Amino acid sequence: MSRARRRKGLDKEPPELDITTFLNLMVVLIPFLLLSAVFSRITIMELDVPTAGVGGAKNEKPTLELEVIVRKKVIEISNGKGVVARMANIDEKYDIEKLSDYLQKIKKNYPDKTDAIILMERTLEYEHLITIMDVVRSASYKDMTNPASPMTKQTILFPHISVGDAP
Repeated sequence: MSRARRRKGLDKEPPELDITTFLNLMVVLIPFLLLSAVFSRITIMELDVPTAGVGGAKNEKPTLELEVIVRKKVIEISNGKGVVARMANIDEKYDIEKLSDYLQKIKKNYPDKTDAIILMERTLEYEHLITIMDVVRSASYKDMTNPASPMTKQTILFPHISVGDAP
């Protein structure tokens, strides 16, 4: 049987694979893919579900319970007991600047307050929630020390946000 194998050439060594063409392709392809990749930054925010006085001490003095209620036609700011301000939705756009100004006034009156509750109607789009959350969390303002600079600065307003459904 071994003589038959020798005659047919079956005992020859297998030919070497020439992979230089494949390696050349990889050398060009990998940098191209790395340079054209879209790098995105993912931010995770920790949110809480609003609680209605669960636990806690009974003898605490009452504090501000800031609620931003977002409806289809209006944004309402509540102190937990009643609505203190309303901003109408004009031409399908919320008055974000007015909301930011009002929240900054509240922050000046309550500098230690860091939490807020955002209540939204279920039919509103997710983008509205993100926009309102950004406004409640921080405010940007023009740097008045250098008026020629186009840069704006950020100030933290209410970074601890709870989200829920509007009543």
